[in-house]
Amino acid sequence: MQLTLIKNNDDEKIALYKLARIIYAETRAVSLPAVEALCSMVGNLCRKSGRPLADIIADESVFESLDKKSQRHCDLLISSDDPKFQMCLRVVKRMAAHQLADTIRGAARFHRTENSPEWARNRGWVAEIDGLLFYPGEPI
Repeated sequence: MQLTLIKNNDDEKIALYKLARIIYAETRAVSLPAVEALCSMVGNLCRKSGRPLADIIADESVFESLDKKSQRHCDLLISSDDPKFQMCLRVVKRMAAHQLADTIRGAARFHRTENSPEWARNRGWVAEIDGLLFYPGEPI
């Protein structure tokens, strides 16, 4: 696979592309509902925590794929021409434009069903969408 370096000085656009890569890596774009749910969670996290998107998309405690030891880390390198990445990017843009419905009841945290992080113990999840569990309340 050949990667092309694209130079862009628009920080907002850079953040949206980074988020789309993260959304792809975390969901592998298994379904549109999964992608929409994770994007909704990011929007909820931004609103509830007051943190800027640029801060959230750099947080390994939120996204496993950012950890270089994660099996999902290499998925961040998906080609921007890939149709699944393009789907993620479209949903990210809808979220950024506040045109994405919250399908996860205000959840601000998630993990995949195959994981059981310490922070999730003794907490009830509010939505399960295609292998992703979403949790309510303020982020930990």
